[in-house]
Amino acid sequence: MAVSAPPYEVTAVIRLGRRRRARRRVVALSVLGAVLIALMAAMLMLGNTIYPVQDVVAVILGEKVPGASFTVGSLRIPRMITGILAGVAFGIAGTTFQTMLRNPLASPDVIGITSGASAAAVLCLVVLHWGTAATTVTALLVGIGTAALIYVAARGGESTGGRLILIGIGIGAMLDAVVAYLVQRAADWDVAAAMRWLTGSLNGSKWELLAPLAIATAVLVPLILLLSRDLRALELGDSSATALGVRVDRARLLLIVAAVALACFATATTGPIAFVAFLAGPIASRFVGPGTSLTIPAALTGAVLVLAADLIGQFAFDVSFPVGVITGVLGAPYLLYLLIRTNRSGGSS
Repeated sequence: MAVSAPPYEVTAVIRLGRRRRARRRVVALSVLGAVLIALMAAMLMLGNTIYPVQDVVAVILGEKVPGASFTVGSLRIPRMITGILAGVAFGIAGTTFQTMLRNPLASPDVIGITSGASAAAVLCLVVLHWGTAATTVTALLVGIGTAALIYVAARGGESTGGRLILIGIGIGAMLDAVVAYLVQRAADWDVAAAMRWLTGSLNGSKWELLAPLAIATAVLVPLILLLSRDLRALELGDSSATALGVRVDRARLLLIVAAVALACFATATTGPIAFVAFLAGPIASRFVGPGTSLTIPAALTGAVLVLAADLIGQFAFDVSFPVGVITGVLGAPYLLYLLIRTNRSGGSS
């Protein structure tokens, strides 16, 4: 007959596990934060002209430094902040979908949400010849509308998450076909403008274009953080979440709206930076381990991915590449691996 451990020993083991998880989380967040700070410094210092730290700090403090005031203050800082905000938005949006739907394939770029924004932007640029502001607003609205269409089409039945992913992939494929047709029929001078929306790029980042994404991030990220407890409960399934006191329909709707809006604002600002939303959550999970919220780690991971990919695209090759090309090269092999693993396990992730 097995002898059970005394209650105080069980409690001690549980507390030890919690302390270890908390310590690992602190270490992981510290490492991610340090890497992000290093990448931010590199973004501001490196370029055709390399500026020393003191000049960069002087510009940040508002001092006039010949050459650096324009290059760092007007070009590099907006580019860096845009990359950070887009990475945070994509990272949080991706991990929110993946956690809520309990499927690593459930990220906005895989299930077609960003494809809607991209198709609208390309239509505005190559057919309607609209300006940047109108194109950005249209891309945002169509991206949200695409997400609503996917959600409505997937409702009903017991496997809403799986249906949403499959329907989203199908709608995304149709939208990608529309984009391919528009680009094929477009004039040469329009194709160059449209490529930003097809690959994702930080080129052309300006202070005036940052405001919508910054406001959206400031409003929606705290909302998702407030709902992080409900998000972790939804990961256990609707029945378990209901038993834990979560209002499932309300929590899921708020999380979907917030995550979709984040992804669409980021896409409307930078274009669809491939696979950042898809990769940020799994990478963050490897760092912090199981049993903890991934929202903040995924945000930091997304920002690190975008800045690192942008630096690689600018300086690692003889020709500069948009950030979306680099993240696509990094993310595509993982997607193939995940699909192969899912197929071998009979559809389970």
